Amino acid sequence: MAPARFRDPARTAKGERRAAVSLGALRTLWFNTGTLCNLTCANCYIESSPRNDALVYLTAAEVAGYLDEAARDRLPVEEIGFTGGEPFMNPDMLAMLEDVLRRGHRALVLTNAMRPMMRHRERLAALNAAHPGLLTVRVSLDHYGPALHDLERGRGTFEITMQGMAWLAERGFRLNVAGRAAFGAEPEAALRAGYARLFAARGLPLDAADPVALMLFPEMDPGADVPEITEACWGILGKSPDSVMCASSRMVVKRRGAAAPAVLACTLLAYDPQFELGATLAEASRPVPLNHPHCARFCVLGGAACSR
Repeated sequence: MAPARFRDPARTAKGERRAAVSLGALRTLWFNTGTLCNLTCANCYIESSPRNDALVYLTAAEVAGYLDEAARDRLPVEEIGFTGGEPFMNPDMLAMLEDVLRRGHRALVLTNAMRPMMRHRERLAALNAAHPGLLTVRVSLDHYGPALHDLERGRGTFEITMQGMAWLAERGFRLNVAGRAAFGAEPEAALRAGYARLFAARGLPLDAADPVALMLFPEMDPGADVPEITEACWGILGKSPDSVMCASSRMVVKRRGAAAPAVLACTLLAYDPQFELGATLAEASRPVPLNHPHCARFCVLGGAACSR
């Protein structure tokens, strides 16, 4: 029987040397604030919900410890990202965000812009005003039409999210949107055109043609067939390991029942123990073998094929 793919961190199923990515410089440090969320989405890659606490809330003190380590070791961290779950459900979210901004880091918060965020609107607006240009809020808006967005996130969620986005825009927040490219066969150009119409109609200062202002994410299908990434793939694809997310970022999580947080290789693999690299940023600076289908599908191939 042939060996299974994505099992051996050093070798592929064909016996070829598996590609690994070294941490060139830690530019982006992510914190998963916990997997609890006010929504249960149909295709959430991390299975967030009002009941899923597999990743428990990080505390402001725990986040400060990692920020202190980065400052002590003079790591070139430029941006701090907060993801979840829904970050604004974490009771320490505003304290963590204030600490990050006070230290002069750029901050990126991923949110659905619904009630958990709006509960903090006065303090959030004050933080943004006190640290102009440092805070970006990326709102999850799965489609430019309410029907498909609500199909994913629940009836009525589109309009509530739009109200949250309007509030952010009116108060001068830097605003991005995360959409999904997985609905039917709608090409990217048509998706961006649809979002452009929505942004114009709602008076939102967003450029739908900008891939940062509007990020369109593919579906994370765990059953899709993807090839393993070998060391030879870099040359075949004409791609540098430095372009892969784990060459410049790490994510901190705290597992339910754990005494302390852990540092992971990336944001996409929160539950796979082989991508838990250590308890500190220093321990997590070691190379990451690309030993998961997501490494191939999202971070290396991007629609290409690893073949000559």
